Amino acid sequence: MDFVYPIFFGLFGLLPFITWWYVKRQSRRQATLKVSSVYAFQVSSWRNRFRHLPFVLRLLTLSCLIVALARPQKRNKEQHTEGEGIDMVLCMDVSGSMGSRDILPSRMEVAKEVAEEFVRSRPVDRIGLVIFSGESFTQCPITGDKMTLITQIRSLDSRKYLKDGTVIGEGLATAVDRLVKSKSKTKVIILITDGKEDAPDTRLIDPLTALDIAKSQQVKVYTIGMGASNLIEMAGNKPKQKNPNIDFIDEALLKKIADETGGRYFRARDKEGLKETYQQINSFEKSKMEVITFNRSTERFLPFVLAALAFLFIEILLKFTVFRKFP
Repeated sequence: MDFVYPIFFGLFGLLPFITWWYVKRQSRRQATLKVSSVYAFQVSSWRNRFRHLPFVLRLLTLSCLIVALARPQKRNKEQHTEGEGIDMVLCMDVSGSMGSRDILPSRMEVAKEVAEEFVRSRPVDRIGLVIFSGESFTQCPITGDKMTLITQIRSLDSRKYLKDGTVIGEGLATAVDRLVKSKSKTKVIILITDGKEDAPDTRLIDPLTALDIAKSQQVKVYTIGMGASNLIEMAGNKPKQKNPNIDFIDEALLKKIADETGGRYFRARDKEGLKETYQQINSFEKSKMEVITFNRSTERFLPFVLAALAFLFIEILLKFTVFRKFP
């Protein structure tokens, strides 16, 4: 509850002076009589015990009026987000190499964390999640329910999902398929991988065919090559560095996919680099968003006014009935 005129609460400072004046006035009005014994005057009735009740009611009346003058209100603030969003699909590599710890704590954990931040930064967009390794799978269809999507992102584990391998083409094709029925004017795929196309014999779609499918559906693809320059593995508790001359990311393919679909290729060598990549994509693909704020105020002074009137009525009633005095 808020108060429009809280300055009126300063009037409560008058109540102690009113109380002092009442006590002093009552002491002056008390009659005195010298007697040899006061035993007879020690017997008191309930009327005598409650003789100050009218004054207490008057203080309550003044208190309620002061609160009413401060004008209490109950305020509700509501926000409604409207806008034209973009349909997106996060296409994430979950092959075993994503568990590598050249980016601590691991490539997969960093990819999950930064992807979650990106999802939270797109309140009006519908986003889905496709994963791939030796095969591709739709982990979460395109949805506006961000918490459901974030839960699916957090649950990703490079060691327990699909069979081993890296089918970039099938991952891209599955992501495009999620966008085929989209009515959004802009369709975007963010494809992140740390390896080359390493397909099993069961592969159905190669990367170039998937690229043609994406172009036919007018889907823009941003590609991200993730991993440090040199691969690092753990041999027991000691890091073991692989041959630094081995290029473990097919940058030519990722650049070709991005360039021919109107997107861009990014290289993320650490967590900060991946964050910066997502920030750039965020700036390229802006949604039309409008936040409407509603402020609703409900007056709450009336109950205090009615309470003041009730206390005043009871005081007057008691003063002229139960506590009536005769000259």
